[in-house]
Amino acid sequence: MARSKPHWHDGNQIELLQNGEQFFPALCAAIDAARSSVHLETYIFELDRTGLKVLDHLRGACERGLKVRVALDGFGCFATAPELTRRLSEMGAICRVYRPEPRGVSRYRIDPARLRRLHRKTAVIDSRLAFVGGINIIDDLKDVPNDGVGPRPRFDFSVRVRGPVVLDIDHAQDVLWLRLARHTRHDVHHTYQRVRDWFSRRRALRSRTIPRFQPGMRAALLLRDNIRHRQTIENAYLRAMEGASKEILVANAYFFPGHRLRQVLARAAARGVRVRLLLQGRQEYFLQFRATRSMHHELLKEGIEIYEYMASYLHAKVAVVDSSATVGSSNLDPFSLLLAREANIVVHDAAFAATLQAALEAEIDANTTCVTLQSLQRRGWVERTIDAFAYFLLRVGVALTGESSRY
Repeated sequence: MARSKPHWHDGNQIELLQNGEQFFPALCAAIDAARSSVHLETYIFELDRTGLKVLDHLRGACERGLKVRVALDGFGCFATAPELTRRLSEMGAICRVYRPEPRGVSRYRIDPARLRRLHRKTAVIDSRLAFVGGINIIDDLKDVPNDGVGPRPRFDFSVRVRGPVVLDIDHAQDVLWLRLARHTRHDVHHTYQRVRDWFSRRRALRSRTIPRFQPGMRAALLLRDNIRHRQTIENAYLRAMEGASKEILVANAYFFPGHRLRQVLARAAARGVRVRLLLQGRQEYFLQFRATRSMHHELLKEGIEIYEYMASYLHAKVAVVDSSATVGSSNLDPFSLLLAREANIVVHDAAFAATLQAALEAEIDANTTCVTLQSLQRRGWVERTIDAFAYFLLRVGVALTGESSRY
């Protein structure tokens, strides 16, 4: 199978948004300014204060006669999908659920296909403005640690995008939307008509003028799916890191890279590139957290710096490699790189990369603990055994996907 390569576009305008504090006001303002359509994809959509606010703005778009579409993941939205579907339908929006989870006793049935999730978080407004990142529709302060001084928000990023690359984001959403339609309709003629109409709309869309900004940024959309884009995101990371000359700074919520990624990080550190990892310092999910910690000793011996984020949960999936930056939904772990549908934006722009790097370094300076070989020695044998067992369990899980040779 031919490898899918990134499609680069010049002339984009891309703004970094940190945490829900910046993302949700920007998203809601874009929905309010929409003139024709709103299309939202998310892994989690909670009916908390933030989720209800987003729903109110979507309702306003429906009342103005706009086309509103929402795609939810069946696992991430297991508890909320029925109510969300009802509310969105009542307001005039269309909601579709990716791989709905079975209910009742059937939910405990083992089926590897249920691990293939819609993990990307994207929104497109009027096919001209887009958001891509790692932020779910959930309040920043919901279910986060509280050390007695008040909860701190999840640390995460999204980007607001204008310019030619928006067409690729819009196209990716349309392709998935058609796939979901195929699973909800049994009328072959109707489905054929919808596909034909879709291609007509795509031709019209691509023929119209999309603004190019001068000066603009060079950017590409990176997808991961189980057909054409199986290793697109991983290969993009590998190419960037292999070519790094000064700096690799990765912030990842769930970090469990395969052999190739570990080797390329080690080679970069060996040739004098400063390699830093900003990882979870608080356990949100036992297996991922512990398995990552089991790799610390090996990574440190290769000259890689490790910082654990302690202020709250680290949810970011971003990286800076020299003058390039990546922001998106994909972790460097088996779930993201082998199973889930993901979406990242990679930006070749020194100023944008510097902005993201500054944001990460501010958190490293203020809210992390540096992991060293000496600090690892202070971990007791019980803790090290638990970490090793988690590593073993995660490797077993990878083996069930048929990709054990990559890990």
